[in-house]
Amino acid sequence: MVMEEVLRRENMLQAYQRVVKNGGAPGIDGMTVDAMAQALRERWEEIRKELLSDRYQPQAVRKVEIPKPDGGGMRTLGIPTVIDRMIQQALLQVMQPHFDATFSDASFGFRPGRSAQQAVLRAREHIAAGHRWVVDMDLEKFFDRVNHDVLMARLARRVKDKRILRLIRRYLTAGMMEGGIVSPRVEGTPQGGPLSPLLSNILLDELDKELEQRGHRFVRYADDCNIYVRSQKAGERVLASVERFLAERLRLKVNREKSAVDRPWNRKFLGYTVLSQRQPKLRVAPEAVKRLKGRLRGMLRSGRGRNLGRMIADLTPVLRGWVAYFRKVEVKATFTELDLWIRRKLRVILWRQWKRPKTRFKELVKRGLESKRARLAAGNGRGSWWNAGASHMSHAVPPSVLHHLGLVSLLREHQRLACLS
Repeated sequence: MVMEEVLRRENMLQAYQRVVKNGGAPGIDGMTVDAMAQALRERWEEIRKELLSDRYQPQAVRKVEIPKPDGGGMRTLGIPTVIDRMIQQALLQVMQPHFDATFSDASFGFRPGRSAQQAVLRAREHIAAGHRWVVDMDLEKFFDRVNHDVLMARLARRVKDKRILRLIRRYLTAGMMEGGIVSPRVEGTPQGGPLSPLLSNILLDELDKELEQRGHRFVRYADDCNIYVRSQKAGERVLASVERFLAERLRLKVNREKSAVDRPWNRKFLGYTVLSQRQPKLRVAPEAVKRLKGRLRGMLRSGRGRNLGRMIADLTPVLRGWVAYFRKVEVKATFTELDLWIRRKLRVILWRQWKRPKTRFKELVKRGLESKRARLAAGNGRGSWWNAGASHMSHAVPPSVLHHLGLVSLLREHQRLACLS
């Protein structure tokens, strides 16, 4: 790996196209993806010379905080400028094939041709083989705590071009801007740049190799690492020894509050969990259902007063994406329950839009209810959630009507995806 390989025309063009395709917000200079082409025409030759002569200085990243998926606080992102994203992408394209070929077979995160679903299936294999205790290990603020010296030492074993090493070091230490003030960085690889996932895998590959050498069954996806053992006592020993290894060799800390030795069916892994059977079946973890409901509630609240068809159109990509992620689930009751819940939430919106008993009576009759029954239902005085679950609304707005408006059935979509896989 040399800088000239990174800066090859074909590699840079591919990196440029990937950044454009990914889109994303601008960095601290405000330059958008659309404006990048003109900027490169004007400045690329100068930037290229600086990279070749080891003089290029990356700009600070823009600090952005987003809620963590599990609701446990905020996650810090560092958004590089679009030009720095392109250079990082070019580095990634050259480095990844060299490193990925030597990564552990138990590592699944941020790797070409590997997925969270494959990681979950591997975990299920370990449980089915009798390793029915899990060491569920959480690394404390991993992306914020990566030690630069430790990481650079691992990189230097494989990357001999000092220009590449120094450029990566500059990316690691580039400041972070918040509120117009740039703060220096002495540790961490903030998520947001293309290179960060590969760097995290390079560092944690040493953990993978240690676990392999010890003969453990494990699955790692980025900083989520589960080790499968046969007893609670063995799990406690493994957690203690791995905690020491991480502290001494990689200067990483295990979050004991979030880590545990437990039965796999009491824990979640990448949004999935299992049933406590001899042959474990995959199901959606309750926390993942809760997160989806929270997201849908927010979308439906913001859509009050809008046409139901347009609201359903907004929900569709979210529902399709969610069920595609959970396509390996074997316990389908969750999809059925969510379908019922979503349909009821949509009926709540209609009931509220109709507002007055007179309008409700008229709408119920229009939808096929007998006049006497419609009058009783329209003036019952109960709340919208009760009415949305009552037989008069189920009759007036059956699943077929919502399906005709475009509503995706999670259960049917899951069955369709299962047939394709």
